[in-house]
Amino acid sequence: MTHPRRFRFGVEMMKPFDATTWAESARRLEDLGYSTLFVPDHFEEGYGPITAMAAAVAATDSLRVASAVFDPDFRHPAVLAKEMASIDLISRGRLEVGLGAGYMVSDYAAAGIPMDPPGVRVDRLREYVDVLRGLWGSGPFSYRGHHYTIDALEGVPAPYTDGGPPILVAGGGRRMLTFAATHADIIGVNVSLPTSDARAEATRDGIPSRIDEKLSWIRDAAGERFGDIELHAWVRFAHVTPDAMSLVAELSGLFDADVEDVRSSPIVLVGDVGEIVERLYERRERWGYSYFTILQPVAHEFADVIARLVD
Repeated sequence: MTHPRRFRFGVEMMKPFDATTWAESARRLEDLGYSTLFVPDHFEEGYGPITAMAAAVAATDSLRVASAVFDPDFRHPAVLAKEMASIDLISRGRLEVGLGAGYMVSDYAAAGIPMDPPGVRVDRLREYVDVLRGLWGSGPFSYRGHHYTIDALEGVPAPYTDGGPPILVAGGGRRMLTFAATHADIIGVNVSLPTSDARAEATRDGIPSRIDEKLSWIRDAAGERFGDIELHAWVRFAHVTPDAMSLVAELSGLFDADVEDVRSSPIVLVGDVGEIVERLYERRERWGYSYFTILQPVAHEFADVIARLVD
């Protein structure tokens, strides 16, 4: 699959880099050529995502900000629609709204929020997207769903981006990905993780043959709009090193897969700069991935990779 999209890269930021402020860290990412600063939406890690995104765009000129990813159970969609429209307006269109169905058991348990079964959470997410889109449109919006009711509410302020900021839907199961294929601007093609209790088993869902299957679901559901969708990979295991084999051998047991399957997985990115660049081109060619996010601890070591691929 030849995919024409240019590469871009994000970093999930939990806090400022050492000896810097949040604003300085955002400017550092911008200077290194990163496209996007992602912030998590979990109670026990990171800054408050809405405040963190607003502060980051206020401190930068071109850096985009995104949520990784908002849980619909934590905020009513009318509330989030207003907050996101405000950031989109203030930043002049430098916002991406990442959404998922919720999976972190500890978030729900610690906060006393009931955690419904996966199917209910996916249903809620589907309605959530409908409400966000409706409130980012023009004129009063009404909606009658199973989870949300909106009565002639006009979204104020209007977002800077016509129709609202891009929506990223992240998931790994067939139902989530087929929904994303028809409703999302960006799809985070991830391992299937219905709850955080299944994290170990989910890792095995990241081998290339499983990604092939996930992309077939997306292509079939998206139809003609497939070429308009940006595909995103959340890279859980990333390291720039001239000796990747020891890490790959360790991951092989975690994945329950052979070494080549591990090295080719879109959630793994290890090797020297040249090999990593080659792997990224391979993933864009095979699957269409062009958007990759790494974790904060390796943001600086990936600077040479970014320099090779971002102009």
